[in-house]
Amino acid sequence: MKKVPYRVYLDEQELPKQWYNIQADMPVQCKPALHPQTQQPIGPEDLAAIFPMELIKQEVSQERYIDIPEEVQEMYRSFRPSPLCRAYRLEEALGTPAKIYYKYEGTTPSGSHKMNTAIPQVYYNKEAGITRLATETGAGQWGSALSIAAQMFGLECMVYMVRISYEQKPYRKSLMQTYGANVVPSPSNQTNAGRAILEKDPESLGSLGIAISEAVEDAATRKDTSYALGSVLNHVILHQSIIGEEAIKQMEKIDEYPDMVIGCCGGGSNFAGISFPFMKNNIKDGAKTRFIAVEPAACPTLTKGKFAYDFGDTAKMAPITMMYTLGHDFVPEGIHAGGLRYHGESPLVSQLYHDGLIEGCAVPQTKVFEAAIQFARAEAILPAPESAHAIQAAIEEAKKCKETGEEKTILFALSGHGHFDLSAYEAYLSGKICDVEYTEDMLNEGLRCVPSIGCK
Repeated sequence: MKKVPYRVYLDEQELPKQWYNIQADMPVQCKPALHPQTQQPIGPEDLAAIFPMELIKQEVSQERYIDIPEEVQEMYRSFRPSPLCRAYRLEEALGTPAKIYYKYEGTTPSGSHKMNTAIPQVYYNKEAGITRLATETGAGQWGSALSIAAQMFGLECMVYMVRISYEQKPYRKSLMQTYGANVVPSPSNQTNAGRAILEKDPESLGSLGIAISEAVEDAATRKDTSYALGSVLNHVILHQSIIGEEAIKQMEKIDEYPDMVIGCCGGGSNFAGISFPFMKNNIKDGAKTRFIAVEPAACPTLTKGKFAYDFGDTAKMAPITMMYTLGHDFVPEGIHAGGLRYHGESPLVSQLYHDGLIEGCAVPQTKVFEAAIQFARAEAILPAPESAHAIQAAIEEAKKCKETGEEKTILFALSGHGHFDLSAYEAYLSGKICDVEYTEDMLNEGLRCVPSIGCK
């Protein structure tokens, strides 16, 4: 007889009422962000041109817990708490003694975890009198989430979508437009940053760094507009902590605790959201949980990148932060995990990785799709290619348990469904997807643009 049900739920009244802020407990604090022009520590007044003050306060806060506004809680209740699932059929298929759990974020209106920060970001902007938001999106999950949240609160939404994903995932564009967003492929002719890239390379596939430049420029040049980012920044990581806070409560209900927590990692919000609340117990109480960040082999920011101060965008308009980076000019290959094609990593994730609290691994996309299909056939959920990176690592860890006979408890974040990624699955099933090797020559070339300040 099974010890726990397939899905573990929380009641609405058990929804966390506070976000957890890892900055309160980090053994080593991140170095300050720098102004892109002066290269001096950036202040609140420097960020006020593109962010509302409440988000700026969250960005620098050292408070351990920050209250979730009641209006945001009410919006959360329409799709949260999300289920914690036991992957019994996957365990059986693998023949492993490991217990595999996943926190499924694909039940949100946008189909991914991005709604967790889209709602509060739109809320705080509306409270500040902003009527329009500009943003970028890679695979489209973030753009979809912000489009929905903006519609909920009555704000306009402008989305610069990385060109390769714009072409690969047309229905993501349609979804955003359904909710009233204006969506253009990036690089575009609508900004100075976009026009400069197109002049150099009219066939540019685009990148998150380029799209960020366009969105920041858009926001900085209009008084009615703020910039919204779906990952990387501290306040985004804060909002995503609701994933791990819920997971802790759900695992307590079944008397379980993870030996390892796994998440895919691009900018870092999904990985941080599932892992940071558990990491607090490692830091403060001596727990021994492993934390594994999984990234594409074609964009190996943590595992091959340099821990250095670098610009967050290609046009050097965003703040300079201390992070693992492949260089702000980096334009990765057009892999199908578009949400993981970012040159840099969250400063918080980067610092904790640098200090040895996080492990990293990079996996090729053929292995990712192999794991995704195995998971889909066992668990009847089609994962997004980004999420499948975590699945691949979880399967590998479960196989190790089979070899050693250890009954480890594995928890991973299934950050979203893959219903808009069927063209990627079709390409894989027809043998059209190949692996991309990120060579040392490519790395050295990419790092040439990294500024010399604070490099290690």
